[in-house]
Amino acid sequence: MLRYIEQVGLVEPARSGSGYRLYGAPELQRLRTLRELLDSRDVGLGEMAFVRRMRDDAELQADVDTWFESEAQRPADVAPSDWLRFEQDKHERLLAAAAQLI
Repeated sequence: MLRYIEQVGLVEPARSGSGYRLYGAPELQRLRTLRELLDSRDVGLGEMAFVRRMRDDAELQADVDTWFESEAQRPADVAPSDWLRFEQDKHERLLAAAAQLI
């Protein structure tokens, strides 16, 4: 778990000459307050990592903001009565394509 926390940039300990992580008082405090934040706000490390990415990536933040502000729109060439089936079929095709990548 510490490796993941470091990898996503939530805590960045110094390294010894041989590559061992060196946790001093500041790093231990960050780990403790991270645990308190996760517990008090009922969020996970993955969510915190995503928040970190959003803080560092303005384009990602803009895309997420746009998504939250947008409304679903039916494609013009799809009849209202077919919209649900159209979206379900598209979803199934995407899942099938993703499965082939694994």
